[in-house]
Amino acid sequence: MKSAGKKRRDKRKTIGLLILFTVLAIMILTPIYALFIASFKPGELLLQNGLNLTPEFEKMSLSNYQLLFFGKHDYWLWFRNSILLTVITVVLTLAISAFVAYGFAAYEFRFRGALFIIVLIIMSVPFEVIMLPLYKQISDWGLMDNYVAIVLPFLAHASTIFFFRQYLLGIPKSLIEAGRIDGANEYSIFLRLIVPIMKPAIAAMAILNGMNAWNNYMWPLLVIRSASKYTLTLGLNTLINPYGDNYSLLIVGACFSIIPIFVLFLAFQKYFIEGITAGAVKG
Repeated sequence: MKSAGKKRRDKRKTIGLLILFTVLAIMILTPIYALFIASFKPGELLLQNGLNLTPEFEKMSLSNYQLLFFGKHDYWLWFRNSILLTVITVVLTLAISAFVAYGFAAYEFRFRGALFIIVLIIMSVPFEVIMLPLYKQISDWGLMDNYVAIVLPFLAHASTIFFFRQYLLGIPKSLIEAGRIDGANEYSIFLRLIVPIMKPAIAAMAILNGMNAWNNYMWPLLVIRSASKYTLTLGLNTLINPYGDNYSLLIVGACFSIIPIFVLFLAFQKYFIEGITAGAVKG
């Protein structure tokens, strides 16, 4: 049985953690609350006073939401473009990265260690460092103002490959051998045996890659020229310009843009914590 002193220490530790996470939750939720409150206020009021936590019910209305759903603007075109790019990027990135990680984890081949070191090096290089050389390469290939230019550089994502590889190292090789004995080819083994086991890791990476793709701003800004191809991040940025500020649509549009990521997290939350934990400890 625990001593009285140890019980008190455990209780103080629990209370301390509770206070810490409560403070963190408040810090995270406060900007979201301010954005939500601002979405009901006129754009002129936001321009004068900025974001604040005071509701001011007498000045709040649904006019911004009426503008969003019934007004004449390109918000829903930008929203559709972002949804399309996010889905394509996440699906292809997870598929290609899982194949690459499975090769690193399950097979012995020449230069495997050297190639994996290259993956680690790529992880340590900020995207801003390779952005301009990548821009020149995309330009030389004639892919400017094309969605392929947005998706292509992130298909074999180094961080996702590393995470999947760490997760797959915990899968016994005997499972793969059993599949071969049963007559399954390598693709069948991966799709029918390995992928179902990888569900927690896939869910975790789907959320993280989805957030990155949805919030991506700098790279689309460099390669997209046509207004009809703008993503949501680019489109919202055009609402503030030297010739006029549409804060009403900007704030309510920014507030509504949180929903897809929230839905994505709800869809995969069952496996998210399990996948993050497993990928962190295996290796």
